[in-house]
Amino acid sequence: MSISIDNLIETIRKEAEKHYSDDPSHDWLHAERVCRMCMRICEKEGGDPKVLVAAALLHDVGVRYELEQGVDHSEKSVEIAEEILPRIGFPKDKISMVLEAISMHRFRKGVRAVSIESRILQDADRLDAMGAIGVARTFSHGGRRGIPMYSSSRDTGSTVDHFYEKLLKLKNSLNTETARRIAEERHAFMEMFLSRFLKEIEGEA
Repeated sequence: MSISIDNLIETIRKEAEKHYSDDPSHDWLHAERVCRMCMRICEKEGGDPKVLVAAALLHDVGVRYELEQGVDHSEKSVEIAEEILPRIGFPKDKISMVLEAISMHRFRKGVRAVSIESRILQDADRLDAMGAIGVARTFSHGGRRGIPMYSSSRDTGSTVDHFYEKLLKLKNSLNTETARRIAEERHAFMEMFLSRFLKEIEGEA
């Protein structure tokens, strides 16, 4: 009997949640948001919903191991997913599709996804780094690691620098038309936030 999407989500949650970092920028809630966005994009762009659910919920299970052991989290996530999926009865003919999407999701790798599922996961993950959620995640990430919010020097790697180094570039890296439409408002919010933030630093607002 085919497993339903709801049952698949619950089954994967029981297996995956224990692997997730407690870092709010890459925790289980992040995975759930990425999953919901994958489903939203899938409705317009196509793709296999079960593959997307599995890939979204498992794409960052390796982050904790990257923080603790220095391994590449996308590669570790593939390894963990490869162990979990057969055990929970996920369709064998779809496992390679899930692993491919997970392996290609990371922005830092600069990989251009080929399959529609890989392209959608990339987009959903990048959209979660934009907008109000993106701002919250970025400052949470920086605060947890003792990174200064801002600095008078561009050589310090401050949290604000991260917006210019990565987040404001995400809009132009998206694969699907649906994601690009969603990104417009999120990108505009980040620009508005930064403008206000920098004015408040200078006492201008």
